[in-house]
Order: sequence, then C-alpha cells, then structure tokens
Amino acid sequence: MDKVYCIIPEFDTSETATREMHVRHAEAIGGMKTVVAPICPEQDQAMSRIIRSVGREFGATGEGFGPGDAEVQHMSRHYPLPHSRYYTASRGGEVVGGSGIAPFAGSRETCELRKLFLLPAVRGQGIGRLLAETCLAFARKAGYRYCYLDTLASMTAAISLYQSLGFNRLPQPLEGVVHHGCDVWMLKKL
Repeated sequence: MDKVYCIIPEFDTSETATREMHVRHAEAIGGMKTVVAPICPEQDQAMSRIIRSVGREFGATGEGFGPGDAEVQHMSRHYPLPHSRYYTASRGGEVVGGSGIAPFAGSRETCELRKLFLLPAVRGQGIGRLLAETCLAFARKAGYRYCYLDTLASMTAAISLYQSLGFNRLPQPLEGVVHHGCDVWMLKKL
C-alpha cells in the first residue's frame, strides 16, 4: 500500500465535526485509527489501483463497469463541490478504500453512490459502512432527495451493507444509467 500525505482544504465547522465523529466511530469498530476525508490529488494513484484491483477481483472490467470509467485515473478532479464529493479511507497514511457521491444523470434531486471499493485486508471492519454513511450525510447536506447505486450480484457483502443502510432493490436501472454491466440496482430515499 502507498503512504499518502495531503493537505485537506478547510471545512466548515459542521463538516469538521462530522469527520471527527466518523474517525472516532472507525477507531471503535476497527481497533485502528481510520481517517475518512475528501480525496486529494496525491491520493489519486493509490485509489485508482484499488478500484482497478477490486474490479478485476469481481470481474468488473472494461466498458460498462465503474472501474473502466475515465475518472478513475484522477478521482480528485472529477468530484467538484458543491454537489459531488469523493472520500478516501486511510489507515496509517495508507489509502485503503473510497467512495463518492455525484449527481445521477445530471439530476439535482437524485445522486449516485459511486465506486465504493475497499482493499480485501480491511473488509468486514466497518470501513465500507463508514464511507457510505459519510457519503450519504454529504448527499443530504447537498440537498439530494434520493440516492441510487448499481452493483453486481456477486458483491453480496456490499449488497447486505446497502440494504442495512435502507437501500431497496429496483427491478431495472434508472433511466440514464451508464454502467450497463451491473445487474443489481438500488435506491434510497434520503
């Protein structure tokens, strides 16, 4: 894993408080300090490797899958404020995963939970939940009313997490979906 250090831009007081709450929560459930913060350019390469590696692990490669998106090379450039954000989770300065929120198909009402990927060594420790909850908190603050996601049926642990967070399965993808390789579609009212 890569050790990455970056300067996080200033946040408003409420977001700082939220970040600190999530860090404490991660320490309690994982036994090791986990820092969740918006991605910075110095983390792009590490996050790209994680996304592509996990994509290969689950057969999500090529066109029609998130790991094949052009944004994966430079995630920090593709999530501008105020309506989107990509977060990384780090332990000991090493990026171990990430997830983001962005408008779904240009909507201001529906966002998409995007690219929640974790290294195998940190799965099952609450980091995926921590990232998802952080993203959903940002989505609410940004004014979204719904959150959409698509995934693969083979990602059973992720699907269980999403269901525990209140996502419900849809019979088909929403109009405007770009990942045609996915076979599970979910929506949550925020």
